[in-house]
Amino acid sequence: MKVDLSVEIGGIRLSTPVITASGTFGSGQEYSQLIDLKKIGAITTKTITYKPRAGNPPPRICETASGLINSIGLQNKGIEAFLSEDMPFLQDIGIPIFVSIGGNSVSEYCRLAKILSQIEAVSALEVNISCPNVKSGGIIFGQDERQVADLVSQVKASTQLPLIVKLTPQVADIARIAVVAERAGAQAISLINTIPAMAIDVERKKPRLGATTGGLSGPAIRPIAVYLVYQTRKAVSIPIIGMGGISSTQDALEFILAGAQAVAVGTAIFTNPSVLLEITSGMADYLVRHGYQNISELVGSVK
Repeated sequence: MKVDLSVEIGGIRLSTPVITASGTFGSGQEYSQLIDLKKIGAITTKTITYKPRAGNPPPRICETASGLINSIGLQNKGIEAFLSEDMPFLQDIGIPIFVSIGGNSVSEYCRLAKILSQIEAVSALEVNISCPNVKSGGIIFGQDERQVADLVSQVKASTQLPLIVKLTPQVADIARIAVVAERAGAQAISLINTIPAMAIDVERKKPRLGATTGGLSGPAIRPIAVYLVYQTRKAVSIPIIGMGGISSTQDALEFILAGAQAVAVGTAIFTNPSVLLEITSGMADYLVRHGYQNISELVGSVK
């Protein structure tokens, strides 16, 4: 029995709903030596800012039970170096490329959107308004409805590219924020970003991260992420990309059943780069076993 795993996100057709999460895959150059990138639904790049960012002080990563706490602080090479060093590789892969953008101001987001609109290989922009390690005026953009509406609408006016808005779980009602983003022009929502966390070295009596706190990812946050996808699906009509602790086919299917059209894998890639392809294969097997022909039949079908 032949099954169809293709999905549509913001008008872009993906051959599989399994994509990479921003921040864990770079631009895929290193991983291209380990897996066939053409078999991934899409690559979401590491978040790019207008100017290079040094990021937070080390140590930046520490392991915890069922998870990983990171405090990278959006370290990146800036847009100029990204275009000259990474885009030549990305444009030759032949799959959709979602470029994640971040900034300290609305004007910086808009500037990046205008620049990337001129690059043919860029399929969509993931507007990262939710990084727990970077704040504007003491607040994450994605925590304030007015800021979300203003930012998304202005970025929308700056580009013809589809906008995927990445939301933070650090809000009282994430579905409400998703509705605001949708009304402002978002064509898809991705959630969730990492959850603020802290680890302490009890012998030294000091934080284990150089920036004191960071963002928790990995299996520990998956049930929370599934719940927030489920809640958001009931509030918006645009596609949702679900993420947070996915490391197996079963994990990915939980998000699909909860209402996500696609899933992004992040932390699990560090220990098993092949997990992206394993999940894709596992989804096809699941459809065959349960008599489905198209993965879209499963979206939001939890009873």
